[in-house]
Amino acid sequence: MSSPSRPTVIFLMGPTASGKTDLAISLRQHLPVELISVDSALVYRGMDIGSAKPTAEEQAAAPHRLLDIRDPSEPYSAADFVADAEREIADIHAQGKIPLLVGGTMLYFKALLDGLADMPEADPEVRAQIERDAEEFGWPFVHQQLAQVDPEIAAEIHPNHSQRVSRALEVYRLSGKTMSELRREQVRNSTELFSERFNLIQIAIAPRERALLHERIALRFSKMADAGLVKEVQALYDRGDLHADLPAIRAVGYRQVWDFIEGRLSHDEMLERGIIATRQLAKRQFTWLRGWQNYPNTQLNWLYTDDEAGNLLSKEEIVRCALNFIGIAAI
Repeated sequence: MSSPSRPTVIFLMGPTASGKTDLAISLRQHLPVELISVDSALVYRGMDIGSAKPTAEEQAAAPHRLLDIRDPSEPYSAADFVADAEREIADIHAQGKIPLLVGGTMLYFKALLDGLADMPEADPEVRAQIERDAEEFGWPFVHQQLAQVDPEIAAEIHPNHSQRVSRALEVYRLSGKTMSELRREQVRNSTELFSERFNLIQIAIAPRERALLHERIALRFSKMADAGLVKEVQALYDRGDLHADLPAIRAVGYRQVWDFIEGRLSHDEMLERGIIATRQLAKRQFTWLRGWQNYPNTQLNWLYTDDEAGNLLSKEEIVRCALNFIGIAAI
């Protein structure tokens, strides 16, 4: 393959439990890539089982950057990620290697592609009013308020993701512009888009059959529970300085176990709701990816892990498909 005039960056995206980590580790055996995690839960220390963090053995074979870089008490934003990812990308290119960004936090990928919009600073009074409405009427009501003024952003945010719902509505009330409008202004004002700076290769991995993904999600969450997920969350709970509204504790799976520890859910309810929440996460990730074709100068390559007859592809076949998208023959 001829070398592109711009340095290459690879995005490997997809819904939860789709096989992203396994593929990224396998690609490292064929390509001079260094892995950068794109996951809002993997940044936190002490959150290993519920976040499906790569094992010590996997990390030894294929080190992932941006793992374990925050305490769960410290919020980590899209702006933090962009700064960290840009630094790591530059460092990997300086080594003559290819950055492979792998994960399922679509907001982080989008922040890299769009740049960061100039948002108004938080206003305690406006936020307090939003929270009073939520206490009286519930977060789905507040989410509906957001949907009336900014349906585009509302479609991206689950009604129970209180922090993001609150921030999006706060931005509109403070600036008179929706977060969607501010993001588009940022793209128009950007002197050079991410996709113009790099030879960007984007791959989305997923099964064709949604039922297959649902089965994998249920099996994986059950395995997490067997592997000590409750004990892991109990250790976080016992610290005493964490609470349910922190981004780390709101992560899928962790919030349900937290509710179990506090007696709001039975063990069976915790398992059921954890699986449901993970399926909802996967649905939102698919929604993000369906809109990916709207980005300029980019192409999203879908890598399906099963064929049209429903037969699962082998690991070797999946790797071969990915290498074909990247443009390098398997060694």
